[in-house]
Amino acid sequence: MDVRNGEAGKVEVSGEVDGHGREILTEEALAFVAELQTRFGPRREELLARRSERRAQVARTGRLDFLPETAHIRAEPAWRVNLAPRDLIDRRVEITGPTDPKMAVNALNSGAQAWLADLEDANTPHWHNVVTGQVVLSDAVRRRLSYTSPDGKEYRLGDGRLATIIVRPRGWHLTERHVTVDGEPASASLVDFGLYFFHNAHELLGRGSGPYFYLPKLESHLEARLWADVFAYAEQRLGIRRGRVRATVLIETIPAAFEMEEILYELRHYAAGLNAGRWDYLFSIIKYFRDAGPDFVLPDRNAVTMTAPFMRAYTELLVRTCHKRGAFAIGGMAAFVPSRRDPAVNETAFERVRADKEREARDGFDGSWVAHPDLVPLCNEMFDVRLGAHRNQLSRLREDVHVTADDLLDLASTPGAVTMRGLRNNVAVALRYLTAWLGGTGAVAIFNLMEDAATAEIARSQLWQWIHNRTKLDTGEKVTPELVGDAVAEEYERLRAEVGTGDGGVGDSLDAARNLLERVVLGDDFVDFLTVPAYDLIDSTT
Repeated sequence: MDVRNGEAGKVEVSGEVDGHGREILTEEALAFVAELQTRFGPRREELLARRSERRAQVARTGRLDFLPETAHIRAEPAWRVNLAPRDLIDRRVEITGPTDPKMAVNALNSGAQAWLADLEDANTPHWHNVVTGQVVLSDAVRRRLSYTSPDGKEYRLGDGRLATIIVRPRGWHLTERHVTVDGEPASASLVDFGLYFFHNAHELLGRGSGPYFYLPKLESHLEARLWADVFAYAEQRLGIRRGRVRATVLIETIPAAFEMEEILYELRHYAAGLNAGRWDYLFSIIKYFRDAGPDFVLPDRNAVTMTAPFMRAYTELLVRTCHKRGAFAIGGMAAFVPSRRDPAVNETAFERVRADKEREARDGFDGSWVAHPDLVPLCNEMFDVRLGAHRNQLSRLREDVHVTADDLLDLASTPGAVTMRGLRNNVAVALRYLTAWLGGTGAVAIFNLMEDAATAEIARSQLWQWIHNRTKLDTGEKVTPELVGDAVAEEYERLRAEVGTGDGGVGDSLDAARNLLERVVLGDDFVDFLTVPAYDLIDSTT
């Protein structure tokens, strides 16, 4: 399909598209995406190059700090983000999940105040998922979404209040090879944003809501500025009054933690808040300081809790920053998936979730994330206790919080050890997740936790870092390529016995998943994002 419209370039779409997909991939919508790509694509490339330059500097110095050139923004007391729209004032529980139709219906009906409709880490970029996700979102906005399971069970939206939709497009680092503009793959961020905004912005506004987004993987305020310019252009292009877009930024990279205020400032006409994206944050720290020596080696990922000093500094700074500027602070994910067979597992896990949400509410967060509908009442309860008759905690300014660069980088004070059990768990989770991901599933229940790409990123990056630092395990052994390779081989055999191969199921991706895991864990060079080489393994027609 070729499209030319104004400054739009030549657009080509590959991959199969059914009738519903053609309602999304219209010439007008693709022309809009092409305009975004032509106008903003070059700046995106420049900012991605800047990421590499900054990371190289950190590798030389072993240091990050608050930017001196933006000190005036942090020091200016007067500026605030725009007031939130009505359906974003109360965000005490947000449920996250992919745009699978069944899971979308359950999320919208869950009783949560918002649904993070995830086109990123809980999704995979199989072309079917990309297109179907947009169809599901369009139907959800218009309250016509339904799903009938193979066994005939029907899932339909309730008649009352549904969760407010907040869409998470893919990050700036990803491209969409099925949509090319002048022969080059378009930014996946602009494809996801552009299609959703074009088809739904006016509809949402007419229904008393608006086009709301979660912005992932930002590493600087300049990347936030790019999103602000995209929003401004999109609103102008579609005749929408400025500032109707609302964006919540995930502070899930270590450089972004040093630019929270600047990110809010760049998005001040659009910003709705910041989120403590804890899992990707851990991955980012490992990635950034992977070669900075043993002081930057973290213990087993399951041992790194939100009470670790560097994580406390990060979350408390986020709350203070948000409330200082009139933005909402949203807490991290409770990923537990309740078991229908093991009440004891549920009891222990629910107590941990309860403690986590109670801590977030006590610290001043305005809301938090859950991955399963059964956790919505528990999270609601914890915030109800703290908020009382209020809908948020914006008035809690947390002026008692004072966080330094050293506090954010104090990984050495993290309690816990690197253990053989943790190593094997990293191998098991990464292999199982990659197997499912290559098969087309991005949100996977593994060992009673709902895992997405961030989990696999932490697991494989820890393994790489432990190998390259020859980290000592609790057994006395040092982590070597041979030790990790043996663990991968053993987990591969265990998983193959569980799922089998050759039936068109998830097991058919197992060999490719093993090869990919070995490449990114045992290789000399660190791969910045696991999903980039994984994308290359997906059949281009799927």
